[in-house]
Amino acid sequence: MRARAIIDKQEIADVIQRSTHCHLSMVDPDGKPYVIPMNFGFKDDVIYLHGAQHGKKIDILKVHPDVCINFTTDHVLRYQNEQVACSWSMKYRSVLCHGKAEFIVDPEEKIAAFHIVMSQYTDGEFKFNPPSIREVCVWKVPVERYDGRAYGY
Repeated sequence: MRARAIIDKQEIADVIQRSTHCHLSMVDPDGKPYVIPMNFGFKDDVIYLHGAQHGKKIDILKVHPDVCINFTTDHVLRYQNEQVACSWSMKYRSVLCHGKAEFIVDPEEKIAAFHIVMSQYTDGEFKFNPPSIREVCVWKVPVERYDGRAYGY
C-alpha cells in the first residue's frame, strides 16, 4: 500500500479541522530544528496559535518566522499478517502547512483569533478579559503551501 497525496482543499481542511493539536516546527538561530505541540485555530487558510509572551519559541519566531506545521489524524494500526513484523503499519492522514509567523498585536484582532482557536475545540461563546488579551502572545500563519498525505485510506 502506498501513501497518496491529498490535494483536494476540502480534504486538507478536514484533516486540519479534525486534528486535536498540531506540531509547530521552527529552526533556531543555531540552525537546529525545534518542534513543539500546540493547540490551534484554523480559518480561511490561516492557522492561529498562542502562548506566553516570552520563551524559546517566541525568540525563534522573531528571528526566523518560517515555520512548518504538522496536522495528523485517523491513526489506525493495521497488519497483513500478525506474525510478520514488516507487514504492520499505521493508517493515517496528515497535512504539512508551510508559512511565516506574523505576530498579532491589535487587541480586536487578538480577540478574533482567540474565538477561532476556541471554535476548534468547542461551540461555546466566550469573553476574554483584558489581562489575557494583553499578556498572551498571539500569532497567525497564512498558509503558503500545503503538503497532504494519506496512507491506508
